[in-house]
Amino acid sequence: MPRTLDEKLAILSDAARYDASCASSGTSRRDSRSGGLGSTEGSGICHAYAPDGRCISLLKILMTNFCIYDCAYCINRASSNTPRARFTPQEVIDLTLEFYRRNYIEGLFLSSGIIRSPDATMEDMVTIARKLRQEHGFKGYIHLKTIPDAAQELIDQAGLYADRLSINVELPTEQSVRAYAPEKSPATIRDAMQRVKTRRTASKDRTHTGKRPPKFAPAGQSTQMIVGADASTDRTILSQSTRLYGDFGLRRVYYSAFSPIPDSSAMLPLIKPPLIREHRLYQADWLMRFYGFDVGEITAARADGNLDLQLDPKLAWALANRHLFPVQVQTADRDLLLRVPGFGTRTVQRILTARRHRTLAYDDLKRTGANLKNAHPFITLRHWSPGALTDSADLRARFAPPPEQLSLF
Repeated sequence: MPRTLDEKLAILSDAARYDASCASSGTSRRDSRSGGLGSTEGSGICHAYAPDGRCISLLKILMTNFCIYDCAYCINRASSNTPRARFTPQEVIDLTLEFYRRNYIEGLFLSSGIIRSPDATMEDMVTIARKLRQEHGFKGYIHLKTIPDAAQELIDQAGLYADRLSINVELPTEQSVRAYAPEKSPATIRDAMQRVKTRRTASKDRTHTGKRPPKFAPAGQSTQMIVGADASTDRTILSQSTRLYGDFGLRRVYYSAFSPIPDSSAMLPLIKPPLIREHRLYQADWLMRFYGFDVGEITAARADGNLDLQLDPKLAWALANRHLFPVQVQTADRDLLLRVPGFGTRTVQRILTARRHRTLAYDDLKRTGANLKNAHPFITLRHWSPGALTDSADLRARFAPPPEQLSLF
């Protein structure tokens, strides 16, 4: 019996939870005040947070969870015993418009399993984005998870209608992709990502007449990496992310903790990592992008190349490098201040601005927004010195107390 639209939505929105969504920050500023429908600004029901702090809402669905591929780690692989459904392009268009009109969403995040062929699937996704833009005047955010095996002209068209494109590298190493997703080609994935980068660069150059070409994926491209489905360490994962940022100018690398799939778990050799590992990888990624850390520093605290699951990466690094602390807040340079646990980029900038005019005291630091619970063992300034606290043997336990057996009575 054919599924109802409600049944399809329940299945395909649930299946989309394995795709890491991205926020609309960084895209063009479009709104419908001069005509059309939708906006890339404002806020509605929150499903995600933009890097600038705004709450945004996305209709996050798969076009279908049918798939001709049989990737061992994927819940939607061909051999998986899971309920299947498929939207028509027009159903996705209608859902997006109706959800927007009800102020449920601000945009669309669309991914899909592969049906019939990569080209056929990508063509349907491009049709959805094109009709939303051209026939319905939709000016909200659109993110398309593109298919690297699809014809390049289809990916080129997708970039003209979508704010952001993403092409998944799938796993941290090419060897793992070959082992667990043999139908996918790491070389093809990288070629498609390079093509998106090239097209984005070309779209920013003016022609000889001074005109700009059409914008191409103005919010950039991103990728998703599944962690825990292979034996890669956090050092390997973060090293690969660093290369991806450098090679393709990515906006973000998204990490997705592998979830056990009952009927395929025997195919994968490892105990699946907890979600906390995913969280630590995001924290480490942020430190490398905005705080000046490198992979070797962040992963040096443990001999096995993995992050400490009990402590955030900056705090773990500080505890392993106590010889650099306490930092004199009044005189330390920006790079060193950024390495103090509890100091964010905004806090550091406020400190640098304030200390030009006065000698900072502990109470002044409270007003900068610093997390002093984490910072106070690692800093010194007027009215505060940690004394022997920085080198105390139990300092780690202050932040990560050892587990205790709870009473059963």
